[in-house]
Amino acid sequence: MSSTEPIQAPLSTPDHEDYLREQTPVLSAKHMSIEYEVNPPVHAVRDVSLVLNRGEILGLAGESGCGKTTLAYGINRLLNPPARLKSGEVTLHDSDGEDIDVTALAGDALRAYRWDKVSMVFQGAMNALNPVISVKAQLFDVFSTHRPGMSRREMKKASQELLEQVGVDPTRLNSFAHELSGGMRQRVMIAMALALRPQVMIMDEPTTALDVVVQRGILREIMRLREQLNFAVVFITHDLPMLLEISDRIAIMRDGQILEINTSQNIFENPQHEYTKKLLRSFPSLLGERGGFVRSGDDDHASTPASSQTAAKVEGGTHGS
Repeated sequence: MSSTEPIQAPLSTPDHEDYLREQTPVLSAKHMSIEYEVNPPVHAVRDVSLVLNRGEILGLAGESGCGKTTLAYGINRLLNPPARLKSGEVTLHDSDGEDIDVTALAGDALRAYRWDKVSMVFQGAMNALNPVISVKAQLFDVFSTHRPGMSRREMKKASQELLEQVGVDPTRLNSFAHELSGGMRQRVMIAMALALRPQVMIMDEPTTALDVVVQRGILREIMRLREQLNFAVVFITHDLPMLLEISDRIAIMRDGQILEINTSQNIFENPQHEYTKKLLRSFPSLLGERGGFVRSGDDDHASTPASSQTAAKVEGGTHGS
């Protein structure tokens, strides 16, 4: 990510601009550059600009080390040395009509932003629960820190409702992390991220290390909750086929830059950047040639029966595309 290649604007198509004109932004990042101050310096994020719209799922895809997680940490003001935001700005377009300059926040205002306005499900979240205190104590900690006026009875009721929302039996409130399956731990982490009803949730590979059946259940819960609560999601993953199915838009990242951004349907049907085309061709097919689950892999972009099935999923499974 110390590439010296010139920075270019992300590729897209004219109908992507038409899509954006119909949306309401909730979060804007402009010209963000993040550097790890080591020797030699690592330019992890290079002049990245993004707009996240209210209620949408924006997928962020790319290979390991391309800067996806660093960008997410920068948006959420979670960077620690040697990482440093060199330039750029992040603005939250609050539901009350106020524009909040995130890069200028400090102290209590920053603490409130992180969970009240924007929450995060971290990479490896299955192991992020404290192993020596119960689920109830960890949820109560969120409420007591950010909602100090709540009584313990109100906290318990809210905690039970949260577990129900993510598909966990409320009787598990007194359980410890080792007493929960991997999928249940992941759902509890999502419940914690939802506790304060944030407007944006950043999910950094939330289904990593889960089997495909549990993964499918988690994804369905995320999409159901998004529809119910109307929060926006930045969904970070290596799994481009998954993003094609669940995302409204997808940004393709490499070497700290966003190379292409478009609706998921356009990324599938009409990719503009050669790297995006290579990503689409890189996944093995269950039924045909490598990459055939999305397209034939040929230069003429001819679709196979398997890719037609995926297209139907994209059209039926996304929101607002």
